[in-house]
Amino acid sequence: MPTLGFGAAAIGNLYTAVTDEAAGTAIEEAYRLGVRLFDTAPYYGYGLSEQRVGYALDSLHADDAVISTKVGRLIVPGSQGEPSADGFAVSGRRAIFDYSRGGILRSFEASLRRLRRGSVDVLLLHDVGRGTHGERHEEMLRLALDEALPAMAQLKASGACRAIGIGVNEQQACLEVMTRFDIDCILLAGRYTLLEQEGAAEVLAEAARRGVGILAGGPFNSGLLAAAEAPGAMYNYRPADESTLQRARDIYAVCAAEGVDVGAAALQFPLAHPAVVSVIAGMRSPAEAASAVGRARAPIPVTLWRKLREAGLLTVGAPTP
Repeated sequence: MPTLGFGAAAIGNLYTAVTDEAAGTAIEEAYRLGVRLFDTAPYYGYGLSEQRVGYALDSLHADDAVISTKVGRLIVPGSQGEPSADGFAVSGRRAIFDYSRGGILRSFEASLRRLRRGSVDVLLLHDVGRGTHGERHEEMLRLALDEALPAMAQLKASGACRAIGIGVNEQQACLEVMTRFDIDCILLAGRYTLLEQEGAAEVLAEAARRGVGILAGGPFNSGLLAAAEAPGAMYNYRPADESTLQRARDIYAVCAAEGVDVGAAALQFPLAHPAVVSVIAGMRSPAEAASAVGRARAPIPVTLWRKLREAGLLTVGAPTP
């Protein structure tokens, strides 16, 4: 598994529209610079992200690209001109959850068409968790365990994908699924980062014990650690509270004192954990692709990690590069 992945939610018009040309050049630049893992989903732009990833990689004849996509939602017609409730600047389509066996197979078939491929490398069940489903969590978890994941396991057995798992933002969902179904990997977004480690400790320990690979998504915590100079305003897809902002400011201060770009530290930190196999960063433009690749390769003095730990900004025992 490549250690740096292209997160393709942004090119699904997340929060703001991206042209087909801009999305394509972002993918092309990332590929040119050596990125080989591309993570997308039907949910990202209601099929738009998958279409753009599929077209760009097909145009590049990128047979060595590793493709990760997701199932668990179906894309259905929506009202033209009605703003998306999910943050995607796309009208005329919307997404509905369907964890049934039939829903999984229909979702996967549609993804293959959009991606212009006969198979994918990684197939993830998207957003199983109490934070997403609320009162329906137990019902949806049963469907995931009884229908969705078995259907995905059959797809893997048939050669339609090479690995299966879940893509979530919730630590508890990882434990609920990983201990009850044999999966290969988990895309855990925003929960094991330079900003926060403690909540994911049990998940990573269990994953390491079971041989489940962790793909660490959202390394910049929704843009909070993305800028070079100071923290951004968002955390976990909403405005950051003051205590979170202060923790981010403290991280920036330590990095500045050591002459280190926070974004570089944020991209490299998760990979020090033995359970983490890849870090997936959102990339919206060629400049963002080049920035991510540069940050992933930037030298970082070992003193940085010691200073962060001394400042109480890294959890005791969290591995560092």
